[in-house]
Amino acid sequence: MPETTAMQTTRPERQVIDCPVDVRVPDRERDLSSSDAHVAASPRDAGVVHGIVARPDQDRRVVVTEAVLDETEGMVGDNWLARGSSSTPDGLANPESQLTIMSTRVLAAIEPDEARWAVAGDQLLVDFDLSLEHLPAGTHILVGEAELVISEKPHTGCAKFSGRFGSDALRWINSPVGRDGRYRGVNARVVRGGPVRVGDAIRVA
Repeated sequence: MPETTAMQTTRPERQVIDCPVDVRVPDRERDLSSSDAHVAASPRDAGVVHGIVARPDQDRRVVVTEAVLDETEGMVGDNWLARGSSSTPDGLANPESQLTIMSTRVLAAIEPDEARWAVAGDQLLVDFDLSLEHLPAGTHILVGEAELVISEKPHTGCAKFSGRFGSDALRWINSPVGRDGRYRGVNARVVRGGPVRVGDAIRVA
């Protein structure tokens, strides 16, 4: 498998991407299980932040090389707080899904074009073991100068994910191996704010 590289090596410091699901990616019937071993070999001691993505509006992504994580706002410039949540009784933003983190090894398997990784909608794209076994709910992790805690709430694939990457990608991430490995990513909450930059380390606290 090719090694993933930090997104800032191929992208400007700030890039805006509009990603409405007007045309769905077809089911290419790929056997993505061939990437299971590569994902399972993700770093466990210290990983690397390869991409940072803010979502200022629905179906809009802003790829940046650094951002500020905040206990109240989540990622400054992201719409998590203003967007609210249909999963909470009062419709307010759910703290359990303040930030989402996804593996670049999974992204590389489902989408060879790195320029499209941001459309997944996850704010931190990392080369790090995100599996349930390695990061059970309640685990604290350090990312740049911030500290996060892994949420109990699972991060699962949806119709938009299928539309953007294909039904075969959705089946793979929702497979038993994909769920145990958290291929779709993991939800987290900021417990100590601070800046995070592409190239920063990510590790268990």
